[in-house]
Amino acid sequence: MNILGISAFYHDSAACLVQDGKIIAAAQEERFTRKKHDFSFPVNSINYCLKEGNLTVEDLDFVAFYDKPYLKFERILETYFAYAPYGIKSFIKAIPLWIKQKLWMKDFIREKLKYDGKILFTEHHESHSASAFYPSPFQEAAVLTMDGVGEWATASYGIGSGNELKLLAELRFPHSLGLLYSTFTYYTGFKVNSGEYKVMGLAPYGEPKYKDLILSELIDLKEDGSFKLNMKYFDYCVGLKMTSKKFEKLLGGPPRKPESKLTQKDMDLARSIQEVTEEIMLKMARHVYKETGMKNLCLAGGVALNCVGNARILKEGPFENIWVQPAAGDAGGALGAALFVWYQYLGNIRNANNKNDMQTGSYLGPEFDNDYIREYLNTNHIPYLELNSEEISDKVADLIAAEKVVGWFQGRMEFGPRALGARSIIGDARSSKMQEQMNLKIKFRESFRPFAPSVLEEKSSTYFNINSTSPYMLLTADVKNKYRLIEPNGNGSLQGLEKLYTIRSTIPAVTHVDFSARLQTVSKETNPLYHKLISKFDEKYDCPIIINTSFNVRGEPIVCTPEDAYLCFMRTNMDYLVMGSFLLEKKEQKPLDKDVNWLKEYELD
Repeated sequence: MNILGISAFYHDSAACLVQDGKIIAAAQEERFTRKKHDFSFPVNSINYCLKEGNLTVEDLDFVAFYDKPYLKFERILETYFAYAPYGIKSFIKAIPLWIKQKLWMKDFIREKLKYDGKILFTEHHESHSASAFYPSPFQEAAVLTMDGVGEWATASYGIGSGNELKLLAELRFPHSLGLLYSTFTYYTGFKVNSGEYKVMGLAPYGEPKYKDLILSELIDLKEDGSFKLNMKYFDYCVGLKMTSKKFEKLLGGPPRKPESKLTQKDMDLARSIQEVTEEIMLKMARHVYKETGMKNLCLAGGVALNCVGNARILKEGPFENIWVQPAAGDAGGALGAALFVWYQYLGNIRNANNKNDMQTGSYLGPEFDNDYIREYLNTNHIPYLELNSEEISDKVADLIAAEKVVGWFQGRMEFGPRALGARSIIGDARSSKMQEQMNLKIKFRESFRPFAPSVLEEKSSTYFNINSTSPYMLLTADVKNKYRLIEPNGNGSLQGLEKLYTIRSTIPAVTHVDFSARLQTVSKETNPLYHKLISKFDEKYDCPIIINTSFNVRGEPIVCTPEDAYLCFMRTNMDYLVMGSFLLEKKEQKPLDKDVNWLKEYELD
């Protein structure tokens, strides 16, 4: 039984293939088109999934789409009518695409795929919930989803048991935690739907000076986590921006211009909305526990990418265990839709072992073997050294220890927004200069953004205050006291980004200004080569931790192919690149043409 799941037309389009209940392949369209957050119909992702499953379109039994266009169109029309005539510009901009394409999704899919089989549509939050529960390690669990908006729902909760998933309640548009956070993303000068990570990373540099104002003026928050937004402050219902003039007046000025200097106010705003978000997430989780009585919680939706909030739910909430879908945003909807059809629609049996999830490390994307890589390198006269797996681990461990920055391209590409040791840039977590160097010279991004540690799963609780695994980089944990070099208030009178240059721990490159780290625990079972590399680094240099950041530069998706990887390697100040069994040294490479122009383009992005 072959089921193709599709998400498209909002952001982060993706496709997924489920075969007899097993996740065979999944990938975001952006990785193929090289357009970050590409929302177009995922033709390339679909072709990849079919190829990975050795299928043609004729072999598909079902195609599942991740939301219901008619319900979404109903919400859009009702919202515009409620605000008419205000918002006519936005209405004129949005409606033609709906009339021409989105309303006729079934016909559109048939035409695009040349497919005449069964097409099913799940509701948006059904897709999120299915992506959270069905791949989880739990046979039964509560499910909580939070995002911007689907059709009408902006958050929902329910219960998963065996193969059944039942949603019990939802919050509805325009009252949305995701859109509230995105409003502050916009106001602090970052891009909506991609800059939310930056707000979360900026928060520890600030103080929650605006928290009380947000809770008193912008939102009416109840004890159960439900809330209403004061819509006079927001313009996203029918406008072309997130904030109204009243919002700007309340907070003392217009939004920060993108790329302009960050001020202490921006940092304080980030800290304030982050704390409000965490409070809402905790209240929601406690209410869901009270209503369901479950000991396990599964999370999905874009808000579930807020790893600080997730960590607080795990640490302070009533649930014993939580599991977060690694592709928690809209890309994961493709996976959820396909699994929903297999389990809920077709009624197939599901057996979870309460230990291992069914997403196998989320390594679900394309893989390129040594023969492919060798041919690419030889055809393009690219110099390299070929090594075996033992030599790779030993050599790369030494390079990391020498403070070299290494591109790491191995195995199947990750599904979701995080690099997890397949398409990563790696470095020495012990280096005090590595965070700034990698941010500015490799990633071409803001210096304040923290890097994540990859730590051996079996040694994670030695360095961090965590008693669970974090394979998908969706939890934060504090560095343990014995590895700290200053007290929590050791920054003294330092303000804002001045805090960045204080060495806080023996692993400073992955220790954020509040001593937290967004960690990935690396398992020998899901990624043996990456585990072997870190083990070798630990064996030789007594540290089971390395830096792991995604293999891309600012404004560009994570690399997919050897061609993408080599281009990114050559257009940055990376020192070495490892692809499969091949080690490339920058000094031996012939320079690319027009490299300077490329750097300028990314610095201004």
